[in-house]
Amino acid sequence: MKLFYAPGACSLSPHIVACEAGIELELCKVNLKDKKTESGGDYTEINPKGYVPALQLEGGELLTEGPAIIQFLAEQKPEKNLAPEYGSLAHYRVLEWLNYISTEVHKAFVPLFWDGRDEEKADAREKLAERFQYVEDNLNSDYLMGDDFCIADAYLFTVYSWCDKVGVDTGSWPKLKAFAERMSQREGVQKAMKDEGLI
Repeated sequence: MKLFYAPGACSLSPHIVACEAGIELELCKVNLKDKKTESGGDYTEINPKGYVPALQLEGGELLTEGPAIIQFLAEQKPEKNLAPEYGSLAHYRVLEWLNYISTEVHKAFVPLFWDGRDEEKADAREKLAERFQYVEDNLNSDYLMGDDFCIADAYLFTVYSWCDKVGVDTGSWPKLKAFAERMSQREGVQKAMKDEGLI
C-alpha cells in the first residue's frame, strides 16, 4: 500500500497507525501548494480532492479521508487492538472522537494555515481553545479511550502538534501536554515522525 502524505500534515495520523500496527507502507510525499508528488506528478490525477492523506491499496483502489484510512489500517491487524471491536459501544466512542477531532478541531485550523483574514484567525484560535478545552476536560486516562492507545490518539496527537506552529496557547492544558509527551515516546510515533523528517 502507498500513503500519499505531507510532512506533519493530517496524513501523519495514518502513518502513525500503520507504524503502530506494523504495516509497511510505501510513502509518497506531496507538495500541497502546487499539488505535485515528489516525482513531479500531478497529485490531483491521483486524488482529485487535492489534499492528503490518500491510501492506494494493493488493487489500485484509492481510499481518502484520514478517519476512514486509520480505521481501515487498524482492521488489517485486529490482533494489535488499535480500534475497538465493531458493534461495541467503545467502537462508537472512537468514531465519536474521530468525528469531533475531524470536524471541530482539525477544520478550525484552516484559517491559520491558509492565510485567513485577521478576524478569521482570531475566531479560529477562540474555537480551538474551546475545542481543546473539551478534550482536556475529558482526557481522564493516558489515552482518549483509557489506558491503551487507539487510532483516535494518533489523530489527536497530530492536530495538537500544530498548536505551537500557529500560535495557539497550550499552557492551560496540562493533561494534553502530558498526552503529547507520552505519544511522542511511542515507537510507532517516533518511526512515523522520523520517516517524515520531523525529528
